[in-house]
Amino acid sequence: MGCNLAIAGVTGAVGQEFLKILKERDFPFDSLKMLASNRSAGKKIEFKGKKYIVEELTKKSFSRIDIALFSAGGARSKEFVPAAVEAGTVVVDNSSAFRMDADVPLVIPEINPQKIQEHKGIIANPNCSTIIGIVPVWPLHKANPVKRMVVSTYQAASGAGMRAMFELESQTREILDGREPTCEAFPYQIAFNCFSHNSALDANGYNLEEVKMVNETRKIFDCPEIAITCTCIRIPVLRAHCESINLEFADPITPEQVRDLLSTAPGVSVLDDRENNRFPMPIDATGKDDILVGRIRQDASIAENRGINIWVAGDQLRKGAALNAVQIAEKLL
Repeated sequence: MGCNLAIAGVTGAVGQEFLKILKERDFPFDSLKMLASNRSAGKKIEFKGKKYIVEELTKKSFSRIDIALFSAGGARSKEFVPAAVEAGTVVVDNSSAFRMDADVPLVIPEINPQKIQEHKGIIANPNCSTIIGIVPVWPLHKANPVKRMVVSTYQAASGAGMRAMFELESQTREILDGREPTCEAFPYQIAFNCFSHNSALDANGYNLEEVKMVNETRKIFDCPEIAITCTCIRIPVLRAHCESINLEFADPITPEQVRDLLSTAPGVSVLDDRENNRFPMPIDATGKDDILVGRIRQDASIAENRGINIWVAGDQLRKGAALNAVQIAEKLL
């Protein structure tokens, strides 16, 4: 059974990934409406052998639309999602606008698909770093509750959109040509550099990305007591995020048990080749649906073998954004 589908923010990095994934997974739709800002209205996009004209996103865009995939930014989501819901559309929103609303399900299909049916018109897609970090942690947490998580992220330019990816490429060329790098999408040089995530800081010195990871993990795991601390960093990589994750469990656990649990976990692939010192890299994860996990080892600093370190890599535009939203839409059908 198909549906009448709309994509809001279709010309952006995640919007383009939506199209790629809808095609790959042969998502069933009867009609497709492509929406973007007035700057992009009128552009032609070819999809599955048919030419579509991008329309301006307005509050009247959602008549007879069943499902809308939104990746138009938080401000636009706040402005247009309520109108979509009022028109009877179910919105899967990729922004942070509604994630922490009590009556909005925050969903990763490998973890809490049952929450999808509780929607009141909006289902929130979690932050990309949250998704990439906790898809592999969930099967471990189910087997042996995680008491504390320490996460350090190494985040690709794609997390800041298409302009940021272009900026990484253009700055690299500028610097190699001996010119000053142009900084527009990011506040600092991203090429040949890394810096603290460029989201706003709170009174305690944590940036918004770090706060999102803490709050979203607790909501998705339905575990408000889990202790989490994060440090989020931008690195000069185009599109796949990496994370170093230190876990403290309630009971003893071995690296072998972790490998066994992850080897059958949905959405996860283990790449943990100690013999050849070969572990997940951004280039391994790019274009892949699964989150790659390696560097699985005991944390000797935590008593009674209750500590484990893992390293993960995941495509920020795929599972970190577009794929997760499309998987939710598939379950809606």
